Amino acid sequence: MSILESISGPRDLRSLDDAELETLASEIRDLLVRSTSKVGGHLGPNLGVVELTMAIHRVFDSPRDRIVLDTGHQGYVHKMLTGRAGDFDTLRQEGGLSGYPSQAESEHDIVENSHASTALSYADGLAKAYAIRGEDRHVVGVIGDGALTGGMAWEALNNIAVAQSSRLVIVVNDNGRSYTPTVGGLATALTSLRTDPRYETLLDMVKRRLNAVPGVGTAAYDALHAMKKGLKDALAPQGLFEDLGLKYIGPVDGHDRAAMETALSQAKKYGAPVIVHALTRKGFGYDAAERHEADQFHSPQPFDIESGEEKARGRIWTDHFADDMVEIGHRRKDVVAITAAMMHPVGLDKFQAHFPDRTFDVGIAEQHAATSAAGLAMGGLHPVVAVYATFLNRAFDQVLMDVALHRCGVTFVLDRSGVTGDDGASHNGMWDMSVLQVVPRLRLAAPRDATRLRELLDEAVAVDDAPTVVRFPKGPPPADIEPVDRAGGCDVLVRTGARDVLVVAVGSMATTAVEVADRLVAQGIGVTVVDPRWVKPVDPALIDLARDHRLVVSIEDNGVQGGCGASLLQALNAAGVTTPVRLHGVPQEFLDHAKRAVILERIGLSPQSLARGIVEAMSTGSPLEHEHSVERPG
Repeated sequence: MSILESISGPRDLRSLDDAELETLASEIRDLLVRSTSKVGGHLGPNLGVVELTMAIHRVFDSPRDRIVLDTGHQGYVHKMLTGRAGDFDTLRQEGGLSGYPSQAESEHDIVENSHASTALSYADGLAKAYAIRGEDRHVVGVIGDGALTGGMAWEALNNIAVAQSSRLVIVVNDNGRSYTPTVGGLATALTSLRTDPRYETLLDMVKRRLNAVPGVGTAAYDALHAMKKGLKDALAPQGLFEDLGLKYIGPVDGHDRAAMETALSQAKKYGAPVIVHALTRKGFGYDAAERHEADQFHSPQPFDIESGEEKARGRIWTDHFADDMVEIGHRRKDVVAITAAMMHPVGLDKFQAHFPDRTFDVGIAEQHAATSAAGLAMGGLHPVVAVYATFLNRAFDQVLMDVALHRCGVTFVLDRSGVTGDDGASHNGMWDMSVLQVVPRLRLAAPRDATRLRELLDEAVAVDDAPTVVRFPKGPPPADIEPVDRAGGCDVLVRTGARDVLVVAVGSMATTAVEVADRLVAQGIGVTVVDPRWVKPVDPALIDLARDHRLVVSIEDNGVQGGCGASLLQALNAAGVTTPVRLHGVPQEFLDHAKRAVILERIGLSPQSLARGIVEAMSTGSPLEHEHSVERPG
């Protein structure tokens, strides 16, 4: 039995000697590489926190002491040390281990966090609660991998600094990176602290010279102390934290487990908030990850362990967007690109290579990205802000009040919209089309294929007096579906038989809608399938089409409440159209991780489920006899 196989919980670590702990670290790295090579996942961040996580669990007593990881994708090692190593062959698979902390999996997981820069706020609240309740418990907030570039983390630090009764230890995992090298003033300050050799050298020189002067005594040591503080402020910007009123320990080599344990033990004894600054290397211990300049294998697809080569995949939506942006950049000198620490994941690295002076990575700061984009638009440029759909939730107020209110021409491009699958509840982009419906003047496009992505992106950047949004899903786009006709701004994809059913297909669900039409036609039901292209505002042509059909069915991979179908239903009601409407979308619940196709089947968004429901509706009598109805899929 390996040492890792014998670990059922953190307390088992305390009986191991140094040699056994070193072996355990090696076994953890081997399992990390083996498991992610098969299913993908966040390899680089976890390789960098092996010794750090071991030290935390040897010094603190989880789950009595609470450990909050920011972001949760650094939690694989934590999962292994809390008794889940044997399940790592199920990582990110349906019914298996989540890629993030999960309350359902373990009492050692308290926060299912995967949106960055939040852990310190959770930790602040937890520590204050334990202090008020008089409980002898510590809270450890582990932040890093770029998360300190998020403004929310600094809001938390500002409050933690005055909570002197909180038994809170903040571990800054300083690896200089998020997905790619961390940007911004804080990153520069931490880098100078990591790399400046002058501090210890100069301090030793001063100390030796003062001690060589006879009769100096106490005055010399007082002067030394003052000089030491001055040197720290000048050469080591831990003053950044100390000026907030936070005790600072470090920097410490995060791959030196014994040194980390010493630092954490000191912090634990302090009895008030303490920052422990750990220096780590993302991808540490696996050559292929350390050599991977783009992102140190932040989240690779399945790969070959020996070579580190990721397994071949076809072109995905992101690749098409990346090429389209470069083409637009050459035509439009006013187009600039912004992202929030996701240059490679959203494909803007290609635009950056061609137009470095027109590309901005603001760090994990979606709110700032949106308002900075508004400023760029006010200055005569057209910004394209590209993030994952789930992360735009964090900047809703800025989209509403800073961009839309001021009629700024900003285009938001939302990658991984709809059901994304493997990364679980927090990464499904199923909220954007609901929350954005309430933004006045905003226009929202959902392309069904790569050709429509290019068309709609072109149309979006041509709008200079309102925000526009273009959203597309994860993975490869389907084959192009050419329209058979046009209705207003909508593409008619299928028109067969009588005007029985009008299917309004939103974005990536167009392929599903065409398959649904084939099944309905086989049952003798006439079908018209329409892709609105721009789903907000509702195209008046849809109202006319709905009036001429017996049943309207909307299909979207967005939350069914407040989504595109709901907006269409409101528009039909306002126009006095009495045709019954069936809405199909994602139920308003947090979906467990699984492959996208599996989840769509589970929630009733497969062609078979949709067609069966429509046939049943048509066979129960004339749908015109029924009121408008909203149905949960399934």
